[in-house]
Amino acid sequence: MRPFDMTFLRPEPGQSIFTLSTPLPVIDEDKLQANITRVQSYMDAHNLAFRPHIKTHKIPALAHQQIQAGAKGINCQKVTEAEVFADAGFQDILITFNILGKEKLERLCALNEKISDLKVVADSKATVDGLAHYFAGKKPLTVLVECDTGGGRCGVQSPEDAVLLAHLIHDSPSLNFGGLLTYPKAHSEPAVEAFFSKTIEALSAHGIACPIVSNGGTPSLFSAHLVPSATEHRAGTYLYSDRAMAGAGHGTLDDCAMHILATVVSRPTPDRAIIDAGSKALTSDLLGMSDYGHIIDYPEASITGLSEEHGTVDLSKIAGKRPEIGDKIRIIPNHTCVVSNLFDFITFHRDGVVTRVETVAARGLVW
Repeated sequence: MRPFDMTFLRPEPGQSIFTLSTPLPVIDEDKLQANITRVQSYMDAHNLAFRPHIKTHKIPALAHQQIQAGAKGINCQKVTEAEVFADAGFQDILITFNILGKEKLERLCALNEKISDLKVVADSKATVDGLAHYFAGKKPLTVLVECDTGGGRCGVQSPEDAVLLAHLIHDSPSLNFGGLLTYPKAHSEPAVEAFFSKTIEALSAHGIACPIVSNGGTPSLFSAHLVPSATEHRAGTYLYSDRAMAGAGHGTLDDCAMHILATVVSRPTPDRAIIDAGSKALTSDLLGMSDYGHIIDYPEASITGLSEEHGTVDLSKIAGKRPEIGDKIRIIPNHTCVVSNLFDFITFHRDGVVTRVETVAARGLVW
């Protein structure tokens, strides 16, 4: 057997998850569906179109599950991710990343020809000029202006800048102006609404329609209705949820559908355990926390350090029974989206019994 052939480790439906080789992410089917239903119901109640971000799971079957619940389309981060989902039959795809360079534009053009409703974003004249030049004489590409409404990442810095860039897109024969988009700081709805409403008013005065106004983020998702100018909301992490989202007030740890199953492989001292889940299984993201995951079975324990293959667990605060060598434990990761990109497949279960295994089809597709 070749060492890279992982098929012999792929779980089978009907197995107990506690018999599986670790480290391994496992998804609770009921919590997964509850998260999908809860968020879609909220969006429907507030007449907001919902566009899930697939970077959280990178699995077409889960995106279909989200669409079946009522989502209008999907959000991808990179061209290669979008290609996987286009191959799986998705037509309404938004890529929320500035796309630059001939090699990416070639793939983007082919994707635009393949599906009916591709959209991208831009936040600079350089990006718009590159898109306009490459798509000249081809099927026009829809472009949204990305706005920095306080998130401090990409985006034009003012409504005035947004209007100037919208004009540039609108006036290009190879591009269609699709609207506005932001990825805001959590709980900043008044600032987002002020930016959007001022920009939309100015666009209207210039005779430019703004069909899509796209807001985003999971942490303050249930406040999305406080941005009345928005026509849609994008979120990804809500699907599995994670420790960071629970800490930010989006649900609780009990809502987290993803757990990392790990095995204790060493007990060098009474107060220290070593598990087989390191940075290649749990991610080194702290996101404001002091340790690397919440151990469900031993909540007083703390994962204090990660090397690539080992996790160091401080047991000193556990008053009762402590885990022994060979015991399996369940961990809620700090950041679930990163975990998805670390594994070839994801195992789903109900009450600890495997229900299905899905390939992470867009794993490693980061350009």
